[in-house]
Amino acid sequence: MYMADIFSPQKRSEVMSRIRSKNTMAEVITFKFLRKNKVYFQKHYKRAAGTPDIALPRKKKAVFIDSDFWHGKTLERVIKNRKPDDFWVMKITKNVERDKRVRMQLAREGWEILVVWEEDIKRLRTQAEALNQIKSFLADS
Repeated sequence: MYMADIFSPQKRSEVMSRIRSKNTMAEVITFKFLRKNKVYFQKHYKRAAGTPDIALPRKKKAVFIDSDFWHGKTLERVIKNRKPDDFWVMKITKNVERDKRVRMQLAREGWEILVVWEEDIKRLRTQAEALNQIKSFLADS
């Protein structure tokens, strides 16, 4: 079943412009947790491919906090309800492909990479485990 966009192009543009790419709720929770635990880091590190959300450049460690929707965790659900040439299917598929390319480039350059889903940080049931996983990853030499 194909679902048409319920907004006009102008309204869709307005709605999309309000979606944050930096300092999302999950990122803010993570930054506060790491600072409280005296883990020093660079946020939104532009000198590395893909601009990792959290980076330790000297240790070459990068953490990406990926949104479930934008980075394809829910892609199967999106595909199931839409045509293959649907804008959102193509957009998210391109995002997933870009993520793979960026992470392969970082790995070739010697970076260690950790990807955490945004919902795992925002959901109280999984939050402590996700935050501790990031802390451990950054602390390991």
